Amino acid sequence: MSGPGNLAQPLPPLLPGTLGHAGQPCTLGVLGGGQLGRMFVQAAQRLGYACAVLEPESHSPAALACPQHIQTDYADPQGLAQLAQRCDAITTEFENVPAEALHWLAQQRPVAPSAAAVALAQDRIAEKAHFSACAPLSGVGPAPYAVIETEADLHAVPVTLLPGILKTARLGYDGKGQQRVHTPAELQAAWQQLGQVPCVLERLLTLQEELSVLVARGRDGQMVHYPPQRNLHRDGILALTQACPGRLAAGLAERAVAASRLIAAQLGYVGVLCIEFFVIDDGSAEGALVLNEMAPRPHNSGHYTLDACDVSQFDLQVRTLAGLPLVAPRQHSPALMLNLLGELWFDAQGQPRSPDWAAVLALPGAHLHLYGKHEARPGRKMGHLTLTGPTPEQVHATARAAAAILGIAPWP
Repeated sequence: MSGPGNLAQPLPPLLPGTLGHAGQPCTLGVLGGGQLGRMFVQAAQRLGYACAVLEPESHSPAALACPQHIQTDYADPQGLAQLAQRCDAITTEFENVPAEALHWLAQQRPVAPSAAAVALAQDRIAEKAHFSACAPLSGVGPAPYAVIETEADLHAVPVTLLPGILKTARLGYDGKGQQRVHTPAELQAAWQQLGQVPCVLERLLTLQEELSVLVARGRDGQMVHYPPQRNLHRDGILALTQACPGRLAAGLAERAVAASRLIAAQLGYVGVLCIEFFVIDDGSAEGALVLNEMAPRPHNSGHYTLDACDVSQFDLQVRTLAGLPLVAPRQHSPALMLNLLGELWFDAQGQPRSPDWAAVLALPGAHLHLYGKHEARPGRKMGHLTLTGPTPEQVHATARAAAAILGIAPWP
């Protein structure tokens, strides 16, 4: 099926070590200067590519790792023109860059993911419509929901959707732009508090667990994936990811992977795509899958692939962008990833402190990744810690020891 991510003509691969269109080393560009851009740049540089980052902040993680920093707004015409002039292909590290900027760049250079795919992920209404359209083929759909754009929509909401979660259609991230509501009166108050912008109301579900699946799809339609990983969120922000093969029911894992690959294929997607799922109790032994949302980029829950797999999600992002062969990644170690949020840099009295990295790094299989952010703030992603080991039991034990050292709350 042809989709918005397909390019009209096949493109020759951008091979490592070759010269690009400007007679300079082949250069890959990225819109966005956060940690995902930083890890993309590092993966590209290992293969010998030059990189350029367009990012308005002067000391962003990606810009610190890349000598070519175009410091402009994401929609600045001159900055975009510089990026197109310097680069041979361009990607994005987060989904809230203007889709129009990606559309303009795609007229000049290969861009992946496409502007259409990013625009879909920016709008929960469009995203859920796509999930619903895929559901008859995949057998997996979104939670029951209603679109609220007007007062009439608000008053037409079925009572069966309450209690629910009201989410803004755009610009929600890490739990922002969301409110739980239990009654029609609470729903109306929440919609007014959110500015009466277009929203989606989802029925509140009792979750058994949360999963995510990462797939990578090339321009030729070739696709590879990682096994589903189990995630735990706290206050809307990912706290930890467990990637221990064999710990998830086989049928559930197969359905999640199949649904994720179908969504990517139906979009004609090019790049790395993360699909998030809920598992709810439907009376069956495995539980039922519900689609939550998608991210058109590498994902926080896939950071463990840097240390536990022979090909990381960022390696696959480089390969899909450059048109290189995709190989099925192999996970060589069970892993657990802990997000390191800004509150770890403060003690119980709110005074600044430095986490005890020496004690953490003394643990076997500890892989510390700090992103180079200068200011720690509560809720800000400052880095992550991946624990690997020979068995899931050892990984979990080491992760709990690391959490105790850092002051991260224990998990079930």
